[in-house]
Amino acid sequence: MRAGPPAYAKITVPMQTILVIDDDENLRDTIGVLLEREGFRALLAPDGKTGLDHAVLSKPALILADLRLPDISGVEVCKRLRGSGVQTPIIVLSAVGEEIDKVLLLEIGADDYVVKPFGTRELLARIRAVLRRSPGEPERILSFADTQVDLDRRVVTRKGSEVKFTPAEYNLLTFFLQNPDRPLSRDMILNSVWGYESFPNTRTVDAHVVRLRQKLEADPNVPRHFLTLHKVGYRFLP
Repeated sequence: MRAGPPAYAKITVPMQTILVIDDDENLRDTIGVLLEREGFRALLAPDGKTGLDHAVLSKPALILADLRLPDISGVEVCKRLRGSGVQTPIIVLSAVGEEIDKVLLLEIGADDYVVKPFGTRELLARIRAVLRRSPGEPERILSFADTQVDLDRRVVTRKGSEVKFTPAEYNLLTFFLQNPDRPLSRDMILNSVWGYESFPNTRTVDAHVVRLRQKLEADPNVPRHFLTLHKVGYRFLP
């Protein structure tokens, strides 16, 4: 009797939806692309009314609301949501020079604020910090063997001790984790991890896989998780 395929622990990553309410189309779309790249689902609204509808109907994990909207201000959006019992975390976006009353923001129910122009790292850090404080959010931790990867904190631990990774190594690791037991070509990995706009070659992938093996395999010379597929690329086995 032929044995079936080996059973692996299923790795799932809950996709959290973030609602972006901003009348600046370019900024709104830029934030949307950034969120999608970081594993979130972006829901975009050009004004306060549309944003309020999405906030109630779509139940996002977090809301980014511009302070100055053409119809309903970000302050009013916060007030209406909290007044109707919606407890979704809210981060207010404000322009340089706008006077921000931190006490007022807390009183109307905002959880944090970010001043434009902001860096992508700062915005993502604020988002993750607010999501971590939010009750009831699913824990986004992937694990295999003796390794755990906290996606929200971008922290990798092995046998309880933190392992340091470069950004590229970490992105490659999470790509493998989210595609278990799949043949992945070097070109596919390059496009997904490094992006079309960069121009590394396939040796870049090989070098980074070697580093993952050195850091996470029991024996890097006889890998059990990050496997080479001859003339294809790689396969990750949890």
